[in-house]
Amino acid sequence: MAKPEVTGLILTLNGAKHLDACLASLDFCDQILVVDSGSTDATHDIAAARKARVLVNPWPGPKKQFEFAFAHITTPWVVSLDQDEILSDELRASVIQALQDPADMSAFLCPRTSYYFDRFLRHSGWYPDLLPRVFKLADTGVHVSGPHYGFEPKGKTRRLTGDIIHYPYENLKQHVEKINYYTQIAAEEMHAKGKQAGVATAVGHGLARFMKIYFFRRGFLDGKAGFVLAVNSFFYAFQKYIRLAELGAEKHRES
Repeated sequence: MAKPEVTGLILTLNGAKHLDACLASLDFCDQILVVDSGSTDATHDIAAARKARVLVNPWPGPKKQFEFAFAHITTPWVVSLDQDEILSDELRASVIQALQDPADMSAFLCPRTSYYFDRFLRHSGWYPDLLPRVFKLADTGVHVSGPHYGFEPKGKTRRLTGDIIHYPYENLKQHVEKINYYTQIAAEEMHAKGKQAGVATAVGHGLARFMKIYFFRRGFLDGKAGFVLAVNSFFYAFQKYIRLAELGAEKHRES
């Protein structure tokens, strides 16, 4: 049975920092497609140097951007990475081996380890973070929850060995900025569905989130990074529900 052809897919926006390493880890792919949302840094030059095909499409949201990308892929299989992700050597070898004969699989699950504060997290609910990033295009859809996305394979899956190396935030400032962005979107979605909250609800969700990350998901084993993440997880949950309360108060004032 001939090995199926595969496309490496990356969505980008000013992702120059890790993009070269990301693309280098995909150099076994038959094609590499970069769909860019309008970068002003060196993203295009880096992609060109790695002989990637670059398409520019202003950001329409994750689902529509992936649909745009999928429409331009001609191979049956896809390996999709974010611009701040890199296949480890072990995972790269595992992907290559899996694609030699994928049999009746629809997707392969890739563990992901993320760098946070001062280390790669191995607990805190952030690992192994199995993701179907190697998938048969015809068997896979995209689901979206707020600003987050994920792939949904329709058939069988199997876990690979090795990790996606992930650098989600440059620093804590950027993490807080993303919390600010994500919680506003989440609060607006809940408000649109008629949900309500108050200060006690926000505090309760925040404390529950801290407990879940730090104790039940053993964030304490991640040292200082685990504690910092748990505190910011409290902040995330608190902000989401206190902003929902704020939206409810605004509606009440306007009525």
